[in-house]
Amino acid sequence: MTDLFASADLGQDAPRPLADRLRPQNIGDVVGQDHLLASDAPIGRMLTSARLASMILWGPPGVGKTTIARLMASHADMEFVQLSAVFSGVADLRKVFETAKHLRTTGRGTLLFVDEIHRFNRAQQDGFLPYVEEGVVTLIGATTENPSFELNGALLSRTQVFVLKRLNVTAQEELLSRAEMLTKKKLPLTRQGREAIIALSDGDGRYLLNLAEEIFALNPDKPLGSKAAAQYLQKRSPAYDKNKDEHYNIISALHKSIRGSDPDAALYWLARMLTGGEDPLYIARRLIRLASEDIGLADPLALMLANEAMNTYRFLGSPEGELAIAHAVVHMATAPKSNAIYTAFKAAMKTAKKTGSLMPPAHILNAPTKMMKELGYGKGYAYDHDSKGGLSGQNYFPDAMPREQFYAPKGEGREREIKARLEKWAKLRGD
Repeated sequence: MTDLFASADLGQDAPRPLADRLRPQNIGDVVGQDHLLASDAPIGRMLTSARLASMILWGPPGVGKTTIARLMASHADMEFVQLSAVFSGVADLRKVFETAKHLRTTGRGTLLFVDEIHRFNRAQQDGFLPYVEEGVVTLIGATTENPSFELNGALLSRTQVFVLKRLNVTAQEELLSRAEMLTKKKLPLTRQGREAIIALSDGDGRYLLNLAEEIFALNPDKPLGSKAAAQYLQKRSPAYDKNKDEHYNIISALHKSIRGSDPDAALYWLARMLTGGEDPLYIARRLIRLASEDIGLADPLALMLANEAMNTYRFLGSPEGELAIAHAVVHMATAPKSNAIYTAFKAAMKTAKKTGSLMPPAHILNAPTKMMKELGYGKGYAYDHDSKGGLSGQNYFPDAMPREQFYAPKGEGREREIKARLEKWAKLRGD
């Protein structure tokens, strides 16, 4: 197995980060990923049967992707080769594949671990395919990005995707306990201070151990509380990339929180996006769409407020203009909901595509010329304002098309009145 310290010309006695010294030596020591590694879980079953398949490990930083790959190679007695897609190219891959072919003739398999595999372009990803298919290498790719968006379909079809979880509080507490056992020292933190560094790490185990190492190095006179610890340490930036998967996950959470009439959750996700550096105008545009899709005529004011929130932000900028967006978010989350217009419009579009170019009935066509009048354009048209109840009841669909109902108000908010009005008109039209 390739030794990273040997390859870097470092001896085992060279200074090593706490996170590396605590790297698990067997698969049972990995914390927080029992859903994959337990004996009855997918990877656990592979290890028990000694039949490793190529896979993609998808998860946030610091949750054990590299460690799991290394331990799998050790368990299966395979040569472990690690590459980073950031620093490697086609030439590096060719060398790995040639060496793996040679090892295969000696009866030894190769586990190729590719970190940040999504950084390889489509052509480079295609280069893996024949070697994975032939079993020259068992590929384990690690990525923090959604494989569905970032990896070739052909590569995905030849691998299994496993999702690693952000480390929970229990798993992080276990890491801190192991750090204390290794160093034979108690972390100089109060209970609140301990909770604070766990919160600061945001589920990243490696980052948590780096924070613990800093605390050990500080060697304060007395245990640090949460405020004191925060003064010495820097908070890990939340996982949020305006152009990647987390961006879509959180805007989806905001949208669904508003749809689900939960203003508190909606404000939280709004704040998450803003603190992550999202463009407030992007959020405002989504709110405008949401106002029509999920609220509609149940509260027509929602669309107006969403537009005004966008205009206010353009006028005031950050951070003052963000309050107007929060105003719109709370209004929309607490407004009555109806997707009747959304579903009606989709149904009308579907029917329009199906019916093609049917003409309107002649009686509702304008007749600006003599010839058009002679053809019957406008003949028999009833002016609704002159009709009893303001409704003529005439047909406005094409003659060759039966009448359809697309819009069915839900009866929430303002749509309650609209529903009653439409029912009245339907009865008059039937009479």
